[in-house]
Amino acid sequence: MTEIRLFDSHLHLSDQEFEEDRSEVLQRARDAGVSELVTVASDPADARRAIDLAGASPGVWATVGLHPHEAAAFSDELLAELDELAARPEVVAIGETGLDYHYDNSPREEQRHAFRSQLQLAERTGLPVVVHSRDADEEMAALISEFAGRVRGVLHCFTGGDELLTAGLDAGWFVSFSGIVTFKKFDGGEAVRRVPADRLLVETDSPYLSPVPRRGRRNEPSHLIHTCRRLAEIRGDGPETTAEITRHNALIFYNLHT
Repeated sequence: MTEIRLFDSHLHLSDQEFEEDRSEVLQRARDAGVSELVTVASDPADARRAIDLAGASPGVWATVGLHPHEAAAFSDELLAELDELAARPEVVAIGETGLDYHYDNSPREEQRHAFRSQLQLAERTGLPVVVHSRDADEEMAALISEFAGRVRGVLHCFTGGDELLTAGLDAGWFVSFSGIVTFKKFDGGEAVRRVPADRLLVETDSPYLSPVPRRGRRNEPSHLIHTCRRLAEIRGDGPETTAEITRHNALIFYNLHT
């Protein structure tokens, strides 16, 4: 068993990909040093599953939110449901929310409305927000700047450009990197180095984005060490240091440090 302790700051433990062996996945995570994780929701039904999993598993917490892919389903009633779920003790953040102009699975205006409403929910509840942004840097940067000082957030699985990174850092937000940093075509090393040590997070986003050397297979939290090692290499740090820093940051971001 490794002595390194890691915090998987973003995964989807409620996903059907884990239905057959979820308990084994959690055990492998613990054996690999992943002592805490946050399972992130995509809609209210998913949030309820995440909350149930968190309640049954030590070291696991949940979020509540509506993914931009699902933004067409947003309504006042759905927002009220998220508001109610956000009060559960297992819940540590609002999200996954944001803007996705790559797939455009929901109309952009509806994505913007759902995202702004969830930023306001985060402000009301005092919870941080977990943000998905793809091909929407300009609008995302503007919204982050608008809510700066009102909402704490993380740009999860960051692959954006300088404008978005600058807006996030200027607002005091955290930035999280996934297994994408291990891919041969990854060209975001400068972004990795620009993130201050006290704002850096690491994630699997499992069951997606398996890092090298697990690429092509289902991802799971036990694979987090590969991403951590690559982040450390890019930043010129040791993996133990990167693991310690990112775990400490996740505890602070999710208000679990007390």
